[in-house]
Amino acid sequence: MAGLNVSVVAADQEVWSGEATMVVARTVEGEIGILPGHEPMLAILAGGEVRVTLAGGEKITASAEDGFLSVQDDVVQVVASRAALA
Repeated sequence: MAGLNVSVVAADQEVWSGEATMVVARTVEGEIGILPGHEPMLAILAGGEVRVTLAGGEKITASAEDGFLSVQDDVVQVVASRAALA
């Protein structure tokens, strides 16, 4: 199964990037889960956690505020004015 190429970026730094099997984030329209093959989308982030599941099952959690999430061809970008690993 193909994976996701994920990057979590704050205004001043890259917080985390790598391969993942799933991303869960809170948007202004509710929580969304992204798996490989997800349709292209652009969503406005609501303040909260972005949870990234790695291929081995390990989970990485970051807090993100004031930004957006984009999905295109299994590339997931979380861009926030403030973001940090939790």
